[in-house]
Amino acid sequence: MKENTSNLLKKCEIPEKENALKGRSEPLFIEDTNAVTKDNIKRAPKSNEKEVILALGCFWGAERKFWNTPGVTVTAVGYAGGYTPNPTYEEVCTGQTGHTEVVRVIFDTNQTTLEEVLKVFWENHDPTQGMRQGNDIGSQYRSAIYALNEEDLAFAKASKEKFERRLLASGFGMITTEIELLDTFYYAETYHQQYLHKNPNGYCGLGGTGVSCPIGLTV
Repeated sequence: MKENTSNLLKKCEIPEKENALKGRSEPLFIEDTNAVTKDNIKRAPKSNEKEVILALGCFWGAERKFWNTPGVTVTAVGYAGGYTPNPTYEEVCTGQTGHTEVVRVIFDTNQTTLEEVLKVFWENHDPTQGMRQGNDIGSQYRSAIYALNEEDLAFAKASKEKFERRLLASGFGMITTEIELLDTFYYAETYHQQYLHKNPNGYCGLGGTGVSCPIGLTV
């Protein structure tokens, strides 16, 4: 059954903080082990690693893209960019938490770079669509980069400007990607973690624009 227009419009609006769902003080119980790598999805980056939080539509296909990216050591799906503490998937789907679906990506700096990780990010979705990604409509599907420090934030903004020029030259619109310092990352429920590994025939809405992201990005 198709949703009516008013419900879709509501899902595409980020609520004011005071109007967001209340959520809960206790975090959801999430299993620690990544089903693909067997690593701990909750661990902190090591001295040779960096972390970035990325949103590019439905997080099932997005996470698979990154666990298959050379140099990426840890992936986990979750919610960021909103107000509701410790939200559930059902709450995020209402559009009333303010969160978007994200992938936590930790990568080994001896094997890859933030530049290469962002190249994968930009090329595997359409960052010009605002509160949707393809047929997935709502604020939970908006494009976003949440950096953990000012240096990475500046780098992400510079990468956006450079890729935007490529997109505009190819007939696309301006990039709508939200680029901010990370406030809080909440882990999604265990059944969402590595979903397409557990359900190989599951839905994946991931798709790019066909425009390549230039490397050699500078800040």
